[in-house]
Amino acid sequence: MTNTVAAANAEISRCVAASSRPIFDKPTIATQPPLVIRPYRLFSQRFPLLSLSLLERNSMSSCRLRSLPNDSDASGGLTYKDAGVDIDAGSELVRRIAKMAPGIGGFGGLYPLGDSFLVAGTDGVGTKLKLAFETGIHETIGIDLVAMSVNDIVTSGAKPLFFLDYFATSHLDVDLAEKVIKGIVDGCQQSDCALLGGETAEMPDFYAKGEYDLSGFAVGIVKKDSVIDGKNIVAGDVLIGLPSSGVHSNGFSLVRRVLARSGLSLKDQLPGAAVTLGEALMAPTVIYVKQVLDIIGKGGVKGIAHITGGGFTDNIPRVFPEGLGAVIYKDSWSVPAVFKWIQQAGKIEDAEMSRTFNMGIGMVLIVSKEASQRILEDANGAYTAYRIGEVVNGEGVSYH
Repeated sequence: MTNTVAAANAEISRCVAASSRPIFDKPTIATQPPLVIRPYRLFSQRFPLLSLSLLERNSMSSCRLRSLPNDSDASGGLTYKDAGVDIDAGSELVRRIAKMAPGIGGFGGLYPLGDSFLVAGTDGVGTKLKLAFETGIHETIGIDLVAMSVNDIVTSGAKPLFFLDYFATSHLDVDLAEKVIKGIVDGCQQSDCALLGGETAEMPDFYAKGEYDLSGFAVGIVKKDSVIDGKNIVAGDVLIGLPSSGVHSNGFSLVRRVLARSGLSLKDQLPGAAVTLGEALMAPTVIYVKQVLDIIGKGGVKGIAHITGGGFTDNIPRVFPEGLGAVIYKDSWSVPAVFKWIQQAGKIEDAEMSRTFNMGIGMVLIVSKEASQRILEDANGAYTAYRIGEVVNGEGVSYH
Protein backbone atom coordinates (compact mmCIF):
# COMPACT_ATOMS: atom_id res chain seq x y z
CA MET A 1 0.00 0.00 0.00
CA THR A 2 1.30 3.44 -0.81
CA ASN A 3 0.94 6.62 1.21
CA THR A 4 -1.83 9.07 0.39
CA VAL A 5 -1.98 12.72 1.28
CA ALA A 6 -5.16 14.04 2.86
CA ALA A 7 -4.94 17.45 1.25
CA ALA A 8 -4.58 15.99 -2.21
CA ASN A 9 -7.38 13.51 -1.63
CA ALA A 10 -9.72 16.33 -0.63
CA GLU A 11 -8.76 18.39 -3.67
CA ILE A 12 -9.11 15.50 -6.09
CA SER A 13 -12.35 14.26 -4.51
CA ARG A 14 -13.89 17.63 -5.25
CA CYS A 15 -12.87 17.26 -8.89
CA VAL A 16 -14.43 13.81 -9.02
CA ALA A 17 -17.63 14.86 -7.31
CA ALA A 18 -18.03 17.77 -9.70
CA SER A 19 -17.42 15.82 -12.87
CA SER A 20 -18.40 12.20 -12.43
CA ARG A 21 -21.86 10.82 -12.98
CA PRO A 22 -23.50 7.49 -13.77
CA ILE A 23 -23.92 6.89 -17.49
CA PHE A 24 -26.32 3.98 -17.64
CA ASP A 25 -28.45 5.36 -20.48
CA LYS A 26 -30.31 2.27 -21.61
CA PRO A 27 -33.19 0.74 -19.63
CA THR A 28 -31.64 -2.71 -19.92
CA ILE A 29 -28.50 -1.46 -18.21
CA ALA A 30 -30.29 0.66 -15.63
CA THR A 31 -31.39 -2.50 -13.82
CA GLN A 32 -27.78 -3.00 -12.74
CA PRO A 33 -26.82 -1.89 -9.20
CA PRO A 34 -26.46 1.91 -9.04
CA LEU A 35 -23.05 3.36 -9.76
CA VAL A 36 -21.44 4.79 -6.64
CA ILE A 37 -18.93 7.57 -7.11
CA ARG A 38 -16.11 6.97 -4.66
CA PRO A 39 -13.49 9.41 -3.39
CA TYR A 40 -9.87 8.73 -4.28
CA ARG A 41 -8.42 5.78 -2.43
CA LEU A 42 -6.66 2.52 -3.07
CA PHE A 43 -7.91 0.32 -5.92
CA SER A 44 -5.77 -2.79 -6.15
CA GLN A 45 -8.11 -5.67 -6.91
CA ARG A 46 -7.56 -7.70 -10.05
CA PHE A 47 -10.22 -9.54 -12.02
CA PRO A 48 -9.87 -12.48 -14.44
CA LEU A 49 -10.35 -11.71 -18.11
CA LEU A 50 -11.90 -13.82 -20.81
CA SER A 51 -9.29 -12.30 -23.13
CA LEU A 52 -5.98 -10.91 -21.98
CA SER A 53 -5.37 -9.21 -25.30
CA LEU A 54 -4.61 -5.98 -23.43
CA LEU A 55 -1.20 -7.36 -22.65
CA GLU A 56 -0.14 -7.15 -26.28
CA ARG A 57 -0.07 -3.35 -26.27
CA ASN A 58 1.13 -3.13 -22.70
CA SER A 59 4.21 -5.13 -23.61
CA MET A 60 5.04 -2.39 -26.10
CA SER A 61 4.07 0.37 -23.69
CA SER A 62 6.41 -0.92 -21.01
CA CYS A 63 9.29 -0.75 -23.47
CA ARG A 64 8.66 2.97 -23.94
CA LEU A 65 9.87 3.74 -20.42
CA ARG A 66 13.46 2.58 -20.84
CA SER A 67 16.30 5.04 -20.52
CA LEU A 68 17.66 6.10 -23.88
CA PRO A 69 21.02 4.60 -24.90
CA ASN A 70 23.76 6.72 -26.45
CA ASP A 71 23.27 7.43 -30.15
CA SER A 72 25.84 5.15 -31.72
CA ASP A 73 25.24 6.36 -35.27
CA ALA A 74 25.20 10.12 -35.37
CA SER A 75 25.14 10.26 -39.17
CA GLY A 76 22.59 7.62 -40.13
CA GLY A 77 18.80 7.53 -39.93
CA LEU A 78 17.21 6.94 -36.54
CA THR A 79 14.97 4.02 -35.65
CA TYR A 80 12.67 3.31 -32.72
CA LYS A 81 15.11 0.62 -31.60
CA ASP A 82 17.94 3.20 -31.59
CA ALA A 83 15.78 5.19 -29.17
CA GLY A 84 15.55 2.26 -26.76
CA VAL A 85 12.25 0.72 -27.85
CA ASP A 86 12.40 -2.77 -29.36
CA ILE A 87 8.99 -3.61 -30.84
CA ASP A 88 10.24 -7.06 -31.81
CA ALA A 89 11.10 -7.76 -28.17
CA GLY A 90 7.58 -6.71 -27.24
CA SER A 91 6.15 -9.09 -29.82
CA GLU A 92 8.29 -11.91 -28.43
CA LEU A 93 6.96 -11.22 -24.94
CA VAL A 94 3.41 -11.37 -26.30
CA ARG A 95 4.20 -14.74 -27.92
CA ARG A 96 5.39 -16.10 -24.58
CA ILE A 97 2.40 -14.68 -22.70
CA ALA A 98 0.09 -16.31 -25.25
CA LYS A 99 1.39 -19.70 -24.17
CA MET A 100 0.25 -18.98 -20.62
CA ALA A 101 -2.93 -17.07 -21.45
CA PRO A 102 -4.38 -17.92 -24.88
CA GLY A 103 -6.67 -15.37 -26.50
CA ILE A 104 -4.30 -12.45 -26.96
CA GLY A 105 -4.69 -10.24 -30.02
CA GLY A 106 -7.29 -7.50 -29.63
CA PHE A 107 -7.18 -4.08 -28.00
CA GLY A 108 -9.28 -4.81 -24.88
CA GLY A 109 -10.00 -7.68 -22.52
CA LEU A 110 -13.56 -9.09 -22.52
CA TYR A 111 -15.36 -10.42 -19.43
CA PRO A 112 -18.83 -12.04 -19.80
CA LEU A 113 -21.68 -10.41 -17.88
CA GLY A 114 -25.12 -11.78 -18.73
CA ASP A 115 -25.93 -10.92 -22.34
CA SER A 116 -23.04 -8.43 -22.49
CA PHE A 117 -19.29 -8.21 -22.19
CA LEU A 118 -17.41 -5.86 -19.94
CA VAL A 119 -14.43 -4.60 -21.93
CA ALA A 120 -11.38 -3.40 -20.01
CA GLY A 121 -8.25 -1.53 -21.02
CA THR A 122 -5.21 -0.08 -19.28
CA ASP A 123 -2.31 2.12 -20.39
CA GLY A 124 -0.10 5.07 -19.60
CA VAL A 125 1.18 7.96 -21.71
CA GLY A 126 4.79 6.83 -22.00
CA THR A 127 7.68 9.25 -22.28
CA LYS A 128 5.40 12.05 -23.45
CA LEU A 129 5.52 12.82 -19.74
CA LYS A 130 9.13 13.95 -20.22
CA LEU A 131 7.90 16.68 -22.55
CA ALA A 132 5.21 17.67 -20.07
CA PHE A 133 7.94 18.22 -17.48
CA GLU A 134 10.03 20.25 -19.95
CA THR A 135 7.20 22.37 -21.37
CA GLY A 136 5.25 22.78 -18.15
CA ILE A 137 2.08 21.72 -19.99
CA HIS A 138 0.28 19.50 -17.48
CA GLU A 139 -3.35 20.45 -18.16
CA THR A 140 -3.85 18.08 -21.11
CA ILE A 141 -1.72 15.04 -20.25
CA GLY A 142 -4.74 13.61 -18.41
CA ILE A 143 -6.70 13.68 -21.67
CA ASP A 144 -3.96 11.55 -23.21
CA LEU A 145 -4.24 9.12 -20.32
CA VAL A 146 -7.98 8.62 -20.71
CA ALA A 147 -7.74 8.48 -24.50
CA MET A 148 -5.24 5.63 -24.55
CA SER A 149 -7.63 3.32 -22.69
CA VAL A 150 -11.08 4.39 -23.93
CA ASN A 151 -9.92 4.43 -27.56
CA ASP A 152 -8.81 0.83 -27.08
CA ILE A 153 -12.06 -0.47 -25.62
CA VAL A 154 -14.27 1.31 -28.15
CA THR A 155 -12.64 -0.81 -30.88
CA SER A 156 -14.83 -3.67 -29.61
CA GLY A 157 -17.90 -1.47 -29.89
CA ALA A 158 -17.97 -0.95 -26.13
CA LYS A 159 -19.29 2.22 -24.52
CA PRO A 160 -16.94 3.31 -21.71
CA LEU A 161 -18.58 3.18 -18.29
CA PHE A 162 -15.91 4.34 -15.88
CA PHE A 163 -12.24 5.21 -15.52
CA LEU A 164 -9.68 4.86 -12.73
CA ASP A 165 -6.32 6.57 -12.56
CA TYR A 166 -3.01 6.16 -10.75
CA PHE A 167 -0.86 9.24 -10.08
CA ALA A 168 2.54 8.63 -8.47
CA THR A 169 5.26 11.09 -7.47
CA SER A 170 8.11 11.42 -4.99
CA HIS A 171 6.75 14.60 -3.38
CA LEU A 172 3.16 15.68 -3.94
CA ASP A 173 2.68 19.13 -5.46
CA VAL A 174 -1.05 19.63 -4.98
CA ASP A 175 -1.35 22.43 -7.56
CA LEU A 176 0.41 20.35 -10.23
CA ALA A 177 -1.61 17.24 -9.39
CA GLU A 178 -4.81 19.23 -9.65
CA LYS A 179 -3.87 20.28 -13.21
CA VAL A 180 -3.22 16.66 -14.18
CA ILE A 181 -6.49 15.43 -12.65
CA LYS A 182 -8.38 18.25 -14.37
CA GLY A 183 -7.17 16.82 -17.68
CA ILE A 184 -8.39 13.38 -16.64
CA VAL A 185 -11.78 14.89 -15.80
CA ASP A 186 -11.88 16.53 -19.24
CA GLY A 187 -11.01 13.22 -20.91
CA CYS A 188 -13.78 11.42 -19.07
CA GLN A 189 -16.28 14.08 -20.10
CA GLN A 190 -15.19 13.77 -23.73
CA SER A 191 -15.72 10.00 -23.60
CA ASP A 192 -18.95 10.23 -21.58
CA CYS A 193 -17.69 8.03 -18.76
CA ALA A 194 -17.46 8.46 -14.99
CA LEU A 195 -14.19 9.12 -13.20
CA LEU A 196 -14.86 6.51 -10.57
CA GLY A 197 -11.71 6.84 -8.47
CA GLY A 198 -8.03 6.11 -8.36
CA GLU A 199 -4.93 6.48 -6.27
CA THR A 200 -2.52 9.24 -5.44
CA ALA A 201 0.80 7.70 -4.39
CA GLU A 202 3.60 9.67 -2.76
CA MET A 203 6.85 7.67 -2.85
CA PRO A 204 9.85 9.66 -1.62
CA ASP A 205 13.09 9.26 -3.60
CA PHE A 206 11.43 7.08 -6.25
CA TYR A 207 10.95 9.76 -8.94
CA ALA A 208 13.02 12.79 -9.85
CA LYS A 209 12.01 16.11 -8.30
CA GLY A 210 9.02 17.63 -10.08
CA GLU A 211 8.25 14.44 -12.02
CA TYR A 212 5.38 11.98 -11.79
CA ASP A 213 4.01 8.90 -13.50
CA LEU A 214 0.49 8.10 -14.69
CA SER A 215 -1.51 5.05 -15.59
CA GLY A 216 -5.20 4.56 -16.23
CA PHE A 217 -7.83 1.85 -16.42
CA ALA A 218 -11.15 1.95 -18.31
CA VAL A 219 -14.11 -0.42 -18.33
CA GLY A 220 -16.92 -0.38 -20.88
CA ILE A 221 -19.82 -2.57 -21.93
CA VAL A 222 -21.15 -4.02 -25.19
CA LYS A 223 -23.89 -6.53 -25.98
CA LYS A 224 -22.52 -9.93 -26.95
CA ASP A 225 -24.31 -9.81 -30.29
CA SER A 226 -22.86 -6.36 -31.03
CA VAL A 227 -19.16 -7.01 -30.44
CA ILE A 228 -16.89 -5.67 -33.19
CA ASP A 229 -14.32 -8.44 -33.66
CA GLY A 230 -13.25 -8.42 -37.32
CA LYS A 231 -14.43 -11.96 -37.99
CA ASN A 232 -16.64 -10.89 -40.91
CA ILE A 233 -13.99 -8.85 -42.71
CA VAL A 234 -13.52 -9.89 -46.35
CA ALA A 235 -11.33 -8.81 -49.26
CA GLY A 236 -12.80 -5.69 -50.83
CA ASP A 237 -13.86 -4.08 -47.55
CA VAL A 238 -12.83 -0.45 -47.15
CA LEU A 239 -10.50 1.19 -44.62
CA ILE A 240 -11.80 4.49 -43.25
CA GLY A 241 -9.29 6.65 -41.38
CA LEU A 242 -10.13 9.23 -38.71
CA PRO A 243 -7.51 11.97 -38.35
CA SER A 244 -5.20 12.31 -35.35
CA SER A 245 -4.15 15.53 -33.64
CA GLY A 246 -0.48 14.66 -34.09
CA VAL A 247 1.82 12.18 -32.41
CA HIS A 248 -0.78 11.33 -29.72
CA SER A 249 0.96 9.26 -27.00
CA ASN A 250 3.28 6.83 -28.80
CA GLY A 251 6.75 7.11 -30.24
CA PHE A 252 8.06 9.80 -27.91
CA SER A 253 11.29 8.00 -27.13
CA LEU A 254 12.14 8.39 -30.81
CA VAL A 255 10.71 11.92 -30.94
CA ARG A 256 12.95 13.02 -28.09
CA ARG A 257 15.99 11.54 -29.81
CA VAL A 258 15.10 13.39 -33.02
CA LEU A 259 14.62 16.61 -31.07
CA ALA A 260 18.04 16.26 -29.45
CA ARG A 261 19.69 15.63 -32.83
CA SER A 262 17.89 18.50 -34.59
CA GLY A 263 19.39 21.23 -32.45
CA LEU A 264 15.95 22.83 -32.02
CA SER A 265 14.20 23.46 -28.73
CA LEU A 266 10.57 22.91 -27.76
CA LYS A 267 10.10 26.67 -27.93
CA ASP A 268 11.19 26.87 -31.57
CA GLN A 269 8.58 27.03 -34.31
CA LEU A 270 7.66 23.77 -35.98
CA PRO A 271 8.84 24.01 -39.61
CA GLY A 272 5.84 24.37 -41.88
CA ALA A 273 3.40 25.23 -39.10
CA ALA A 274 2.33 28.19 -36.98
CA VAL A 275 2.94 26.51 -33.61
CA THR A 276 6.00 25.68 -31.55
CA LEU A 277 7.43 22.19 -31.44
CA GLY A 278 6.33 21.91 -27.83
CA GLU A 279 2.75 22.84 -28.67
CA ALA A 280 2.61 20.43 -31.61
CA LEU A 281 4.08 17.51 -29.68
CA MET A 282 1.92 18.09 -26.60
CA ALA A 283 -1.36 18.25 -28.56
CA PRO A 284 -3.67 15.88 -26.63
CA THR A 285 -4.70 12.54 -28.09
CA VAL A 286 -8.05 12.61 -29.87
CA ILE A 287 -10.78 10.74 -27.99
CA TYR A 288 -12.79 8.96 -30.70
CA VAL A 289 -15.45 7.36 -28.50
CA LYS A 290 -18.55 9.38 -29.40
CA GLN A 291 -17.72 9.56 -33.10
CA VAL A 292 -16.95 5.85 -33.40
CA LEU A 293 -20.03 4.75 -31.46
CA ASP A 294 -22.18 6.97 -33.69
CA ILE A 295 -20.69 5.40 -36.82
CA ILE A 296 -21.11 1.88 -35.41
CA GLY A 297 -24.76 2.61 -34.66
CA LYS A 298 -25.43 3.16 -38.37
CA GLY A 299 -24.18 -0.31 -39.32
CA GLY A 300 -21.56 -1.82 -41.58
CA VAL A 301 -18.53 -1.59 -39.27
CA LYS A 302 -16.67 -4.92 -39.16
CA GLY A 303 -13.40 -4.08 -37.41
CA ILE A 304 -11.63 -1.18 -35.74
CA ALA A 305 -7.93 -0.57 -35.09
CA HIS A 306 -6.58 2.05 -32.70
CA ILE A 307 -3.32 3.27 -34.25
CA THR A 308 -0.82 3.45 -31.40
CA GLY A 309 2.66 1.93 -30.95
CA GLY A 310 3.32 -0.15 -34.06
CA GLY A 311 1.56 2.31 -36.37
CA PHE A 312 -0.43 0.99 -39.33
CA THR A 313 1.98 -1.88 -39.91
CA ASP A 314 1.35 -3.71 -36.65
CA ASN A 315 -2.07 -2.50 -35.52
CA ILE A 316 -4.31 -2.97 -38.57
CA PRO A 317 -3.55 -6.71 -39.06
CA ARG A 318 -4.58 -7.37 -35.46
CA VAL A 319 -8.27 -7.13 -36.43
CA PHE A 320 -8.06 -9.19 -39.65
CA PRO A 321 -8.94 -12.86 -40.07
CA GLU A 322 -6.06 -15.05 -41.20
CA GLY A 323 -5.17 -14.69 -44.87
CA LEU A 324 -6.15 -11.05 -45.23
CA GLY A 325 -4.05 -7.91 -45.43
CA ALA A 326 -4.41 -4.25 -46.29
CA VAL A 327 -3.31 -1.83 -48.97
CA ILE A 328 -2.91 1.75 -47.75
CA TYR A 329 -3.27 4.64 -50.20
CA LYS A 330 -0.38 6.86 -49.10
CA ASP A 331 -1.70 10.09 -50.60
CA SER A 332 -5.29 9.75 -49.40
CA TRP A 333 -4.88 12.11 -46.43
CA SER A 334 -2.68 15.04 -45.49
CA VAL A 335 0.22 14.03 -43.24
CA PRO A 336 0.62 16.63 -40.44
CA ALA A 337 3.72 18.84 -40.47
CA VAL A 338 5.01 17.35 -37.22
CA PHE A 339 5.55 13.95 -38.85
CA LYS A 340 7.29 15.50 -41.86
CA TRP A 341 9.67 17.29 -39.50
CA ILE A 342 10.31 14.14 -37.45
CA GLN A 343 11.15 12.13 -40.57
CA GLN A 344 13.37 14.80 -42.10
CA ALA A 345 15.20 15.74 -38.90
CA GLY A 346 15.75 12.11 -37.93
CA LYS A 347 16.43 10.83 -41.45
CA ILE A 348 13.89 8.10 -40.74
CA GLU A 349 12.88 5.57 -43.39
CA ASP A 350 9.25 5.41 -44.55
CA ALA A 351 8.81 1.87 -43.20
CA GLU A 352 10.08 2.92 -39.77
CA MET A 353 7.72 5.91 -39.65
CA SER A 354 4.74 3.69 -40.55
CA ARG A 355 5.62 1.19 -37.84
CA THR A 356 6.19 3.79 -35.13
CA PHE A 357 3.73 6.67 -35.62
CA ASN A 358 0.08 7.13 -36.57
CA MET A 359 1.12 9.49 -39.43
CA GLY A 360 -2.04 11.54 -39.02
CA ILE A 361 -4.61 8.72 -38.74
CA GLY A 362 -5.46 7.75 -35.17
CA MET A 363 -8.30 5.28 -35.75
CA VAL A 364 -9.07 2.95 -38.67
CA LEU A 365 -12.50 1.43 -39.29
CA ILE A 366 -12.87 -1.55 -41.61
CA VAL A 367 -16.30 -1.33 -43.20
CA SER A 368 -18.32 -2.69 -46.10
CA LYS A 369 -18.24 -0.76 -49.38
CA GLU A 370 -21.85 0.32 -48.88
CA ALA A 371 -21.16 1.58 -45.38
CA SER A 372 -18.04 3.43 -46.52
CA GLN A 373 -20.05 5.59 -48.91
CA ARG A 374 -22.50 6.53 -46.18
CA ILE A 375 -19.76 7.24 -43.62
CA LEU A 376 -17.85 9.49 -46.01
CA GLU A 377 -21.04 11.33 -47.00
CA ASP A 378 -22.10 11.78 -43.37
CA ALA A 379 -18.65 13.12 -42.56
CA ASN A 380 -19.35 16.18 -44.69
CA GLY A 381 -19.14 19.00 -42.18
CA ALA A 382 -19.80 16.83 -39.12
CA TYR A 383 -16.36 15.26 -38.88
CA THR A 384 -13.39 14.37 -41.06
CA ALA A 385 -12.87 10.88 -42.49
CA TYR A 386 -10.77 9.50 -45.32
CA ARG A 387 -10.92 6.42 -47.52
CA ILE A 388 -7.36 5.32 -46.87
CA GLY A 389 -7.24 1.77 -48.22
CA GLU A 390 -8.86 -1.59 -48.75
CA VAL A 391 -8.70 -5.18 -47.55
CA VAL A 392 -6.91 -7.61 -49.85
CA ASN A 393 -6.01 -11.28 -49.91
CA GLY A 394 -2.59 -11.87 -48.43
CA GLU A 395 -0.81 -10.88 -45.23
CA GLY A 396 0.43 -7.64 -43.70
CA VAL A 397 0.13 -4.02 -44.77
CA SER A 398 1.49 -2.55 -47.99
CA TYR A 399 1.60 1.07 -49.09
CA HIS A 400 0.78 2.36 -52.57
